[in-house]
Amino acid sequence: MNRDSNQKLRESQPILIVEDSADDFEATKRAFVKANLRNAIAHVLSGEEALAYLRSDTKTKPGLILLDLNMPGLDGRKTLEIIKQAPNLKKIPVVILTTSDDERDVKACYELGANTFIQKPVDFDGLISAIKRLKEYWFEIALLPKENGHD
Repeated sequence: MNRDSNQKLRESQPILIVEDSADDFEATKRAFVKANLRNAIAHVLSGEEALAYLRSDTKTKPGLILLDLNMPGLDGRKTLEIIKQAPNLKKIPVVILTTSDDERDVKACYELGANTFIQKPVDFDGLISAIKRLKEYWFEIALLPKENGHD
């Protein structure tokens, strides 16, 4: 697959944002627009909702999951663990996007299979910059399996 068809495929896949904070979700969504990210955005508020979305046969599997760690109920750590243990989901790249910079969280997430760990920037300009770099890496540089999440 050449770079252009790879990029078109990725742009056709939604990005799943698992975030319980409405303010953080809206800021991330605005940063996506500023970074010219064309993917559809699916938003869920909890780990439970994320797993229901991912297990649905009616939804297109996301090309990327942005996962917050600190959520009520099924938190991001447990959600990540379940995703990375599921044969039909484990290939989907999961980026941890959280306020935590605790080394234990970083280590635990990578051990559970996170593809990247990003601390949420404090200001909006920092968030835009982080999303632009995320877009460049995951949607322009990295090569991923043709059908993420499908075996």
